[in-house]
Amino acid sequence: MTASWLTVVGIGEEAGGGIDPQAWPLIRDAELLVGGERHLATVPQEASTAKRVVWAQPFAATVDAILAHRGRCVVVLASGDPMEWGVGATLSRHLSAREMTILPHPGAFSLAAARLAWPLHAVRRVTLHGRPLDRLALFLQPGMRLLALSRDGETPIQVARWLDAQGWGASEITVLERLGGPHERIVSTTAATFPKEAFADLNTLAIQFRPSAAARILSRLAGLPDSCFENDGQLTKQDVRAATLAKLAPCAGEVLWDIGAGCGSIAIEWLRADEGMRAVAVEREPSRVGLIARNASALGVPDIQIVEGQAPGALTDLPRPDAVFIGGGLSIETIDLSWAALAPGGRLVANAVSVEGERVLLDAFDRLGGALTRIAVSHVRALADHHVWRPAMPVCQFVASKPR
Repeated sequence: MTASWLTVVGIGEEAGGGIDPQAWPLIRDAELLVGGERHLATVPQEASTAKRVVWAQPFAATVDAILAHRGRCVVVLASGDPMEWGVGATLSRHLSAREMTILPHPGAFSLAAARLAWPLHAVRRVTLHGRPLDRLALFLQPGMRLLALSRDGETPIQVARWLDAQGWGASEITVLERLGGPHERIVSTTAATFPKEAFADLNTLAIQFRPSAAARILSRLAGLPDSCFENDGQLTKQDVRAATLAKLAPCAGEVLWDIGAGCGSIAIEWLRADEGMRAVAVEREPSRVGLIARNASALGVPDIQIVEGQAPGALTDLPRPDAVFIGGGLSIETIDLSWAALAPGGRLVANAVSVEGERVLLDAFDRLGGALTRIAVSHVRALADHHVWRPAMPVCQFVASKPR
C-alpha cells in the first residue's frame, strides 16, 4: 500500500460488495467515505465511523468536498473498475497518481466480454451516462462490436428504437444486468424485435451492428459525400474537404479551430477521425449554428463546441488549437491571430476561391512560408446526348506548420 491519502475502491454485485480485503483497514480509519447510496450500504455502520457523503450531481461539488480533505484518509467507493469512465477517471484529472490508490474490481466491460467471449482489444467501448444516443452514429459499421454502459434501465429500449430508426434494426443487442451478482440476467435480441420492458439500472449493452438494405454506411476516413451534410450552399465540397483534412493531419486528442465553419463539415470530419478529438466551429451566421449542431448529431459527434461570432473577435478564450482551418472570414488579422494561438508543431490551412482571398494567402505565404496549392476538380456531367467535364471553381490552399 502506498502513502497516498485517497483510496478508490471498486466494488461488485456479489454479497458484501466484493470489497478488496486491503480496503477494509482504510475504510475503518477513513475520515470521509464517499460513494453512491448502494455503495455506502455495503459498509456496515459499525465498520466505519467516517462521515459519509453521497455523490452529488454534478460530480464537481463532491470532488470539491474530497479535495477539502486533502492529506487526510479518504475512501471513495465505486462500481467495478473506477477507471472505466468512473469516479477514478474523474478524480485523476484533479490529483496526481502519487496521491491515489486504485483498487479495481472486475468492471462491467471485462465481465461482459467474458460472458460473450468477445476479445476486449477488438471491441469499442463507450458510456451513455449523461451523453446523447447520437454518439452511437460514430460506430455504425457492419460487424462492429460495441460495449456501452447504460444510463439507467430505460437505456436499452431507447438504444434499440434509435438503431431501428437509423436502419440498423437487424443489429443484435445483448443486455447484461447486474453482472457478477446473484441476480445477473442476460437477454439477447435484435433492435427491431427488442422487448418493451425496463431493465435494472445497472446494465451494460453489447451491440453487434448489422445494417438493413436502407442503412447508411459511412467511412470514418475523410471525404464523406456532400449529401451527408445539411447545408445552405456554404460547404467545403467532398474532394477539397478530403484534401484539406489530409493537410490538417488530425492526431489523437488534438484540438481544431474551424473558422467560418459554414455547415461544420471540416470540424465534424475532424472529430470523426478519433473518439478523443476536440473541435471548435466558429460561425457568424445564426442560421448555420443550427446546421452545424444537427449535422454533428447526425454524424455521431454531438459534443462539438460551436461559437457564434465573427473572426477574429470570436477567437478569444478558446482552447489552444493544434490545427486551424480558415474557410470563411479570411483576413490577414485572422491568419495572424490563429498563427499566434497555434501550439508548436500546429498546422494552419486556409482555402480561398476569390482573387481577394488569394491575395491574403499570398501575403501569408510571403511572411510565414509554408506552401500554396491550387486544387482544380472537374466532374463528368451530361450534355444532351454526351458527357462533358464540368470544372468546379479552383481553390487556392495555403498550408503552414508552426515550428516546434
